[in-house]
Amino acid sequence: MTDEVRVYVEEAPGQRREVVAPTDMGLSLMEIMKADGYDIQATCGGMALCGTCHVEVLAGPELPEPSDDELAMLESLPVMTQGSRLSCQIRITPRLDGLVVRLMPQDA
Repeated sequence: MTDEVRVYVEEAPGQRREVVAPTDMGLSLMEIMKADGYDIQATCGGMALCGTCHVEVLAGPELPEPSDDELAMLESLPVMTQGSRLSCQIRITPRLDGLVVRLMPQDA
């Protein structure tokens, strides 16, 4: 079993950047993306209270169902898609290898 996974961030249609993430540190996708230089405000610090880490899951492994708190926050956002998730609520685990996400715009 490997101790890192590769997540892909779609920056423009057809343009994806690979982000390598360790699986043994208990980090969230938001923390990994921020560390890799993505402009994520994360105003609430990963508590699923602000929605500034909103991503759309485009492809990859099936994720655990969102919590009620995450769903409530997603439903309050100006734009929500079938693949909408808060990246602060997605924990980096070995099963995330190959996940493809896109940052959602913060303005509406």
